[in-house]
Amino acid sequence: MTSVRERVRQEVTREILAAARHQLATVGPVALSLRAVARDVGMASSAVYRYFPSRDELLTALIVEAYDDLGETVERAEAAVPRAEHARRWQAVCRVTREWGLGHPHEFALVYGTPVPGYVAPERTVAAATRVPQLLIALIRDVLAGPAPPGSAPADPPAAYGELLVTMGPEVPADRAVLGMMAWTWLIGRVGFELHGHLVGVVDPAAADAAFAWEADAVRTTFALA
Repeated sequence: MTSVRERVRQEVTREILAAARHQLATVGPVALSLRAVARDVGMASSAVYRYFPSRDELLTALIVEAYDDLGETVERAEAAVPRAEHARRWQAVCRVTREWGLGHPHEFALVYGTPVPGYVAPERTVAAATRVPQLLIALIRDVLAGPAPPGSAPADPPAAYGELLVTMGPEVPADRAVLGMMAWTWLIGRVGFELHGHLVGVVDPAAADAAFAWEADAVRTTFALA
């Protein structure tokens, strides 16, 4: 059973993170201030430092929280699709990633936008950051277990992708690994473009959902995901 002290600590931590998310929305991650967060939650700065010893520790907590929220949301949607329906699984990952990004623009910008000067994400952010990419890796492996899908990379990818191949695993051929990475970068870039207004004059807002679904399906076939 969780002690009263621990429950209080968890509640205060949630309040601090909520205030920090508000700061993200108003001043952005670069100007995030523990002192301002402390003021918002009605605490002394010294008290907040007992929960988050530095601004970077608070940023890390916000980053992990954002990745985990996105990961949990997308995992739940993808798990609801039958395993053999590869195209629908891909569409679920794309659709829900976009929905989450549009609904959480400041958190999306924090984890997929411009890096915060001087901040280096620690190793403990990796597990949360890879939750959605792991769904794509699982999809690629499932596709490879069936009949060969159409499409392939134009040539064997260069040795520069060695780290990617280790991440994907030896059962994923190099060309499929690189195609999967390209599909993932399309998804994140596409959501970012929409969030930052770069599709104004390109995509009719009234048909934005249909346009995105069409693009996702085009990426799926182009990159041989199913």
